[in-house]
Amino acid sequence: MGTGTGIWAIDFADKFPHAEVIGVDLSPIQPEWAPPNCVFEVDDLEMPWTWTEPFDFIYCRSMDGALANKERMIKKIYNGLTPGGHLEVAGLELPPGCDDDSVPKDSDLWKWHKLLQEAAIKIGRPLESLAHNKADLEEAGFINIVRKDYKLPLNTWPQDPHLKNLGQWQFVNLNMGLEGLSLALLTRVLEWSREEVLALCAGVRRDLKDKRMHAYWKIHVVYAQKPEDAPDSEHSSED
Repeated sequence: MGTGTGIWAIDFADKFPHAEVIGVDLSPIQPEWAPPNCVFEVDDLEMPWTWTEPFDFIYCRSMDGALANKERMIKKIYNGLTPGGHLEVAGLELPPGCDDDSVPKDSDLWKWHKLLQEAAIKIGRPLESLAHNKADLEEAGFINIVRKDYKLPLNTWPQDPHLKNLGQWQFVNLNMGLEGLSLALLTRVLEWSREEVLALCAGVRRDLKDKRMHAYWKIHVVYAQKPEDAPDSEHSSED
């Protein structure tokens, strides 16, 4: 779900050559070449699913803010799994984390996160993971629900080598993508001018370079299982 450039689907297909892998996204930005057991489809996952066979495993990552009705999507995923099949979701939780109060609430970095969330909530697509609420998974019928939490630093402030490396990549990721993440929400929803958004992004970049700000994204990975005794009839392409 939300395969983007398709790199995860390709890696999964390479690792499990006997599996049939389908990567789905709204945008046709996937490579022309893929392993023979991996195909890409351009589709809107919020529309009725047209696949006729259920899946053993459904993976969803970084679709925070992409879905208008998370509860309905969770039920659609549940119905789209084989009995005993698994769902795995990776997403973030805002506002960003900071364990030592080193990120001022009046900093551009903090304001930026709050403004994006404000705009996303205003259009009914909050920037939170599909599996943000465990109760939604339980209500849909999932069992064996496990959540693991991780820290993704926003620059290289950590002393831990692994976290420092993650922060280096996340700094590059955010530094390159600030305008892409900001313009639509802030101009179309909050009615900012383009110049105002660019000025905010410049301030965010300054904060991202400041290693005195010990900010991180709160990432959680949730996996859950459809009961093995669940009836196959629950799968429906009309959900």
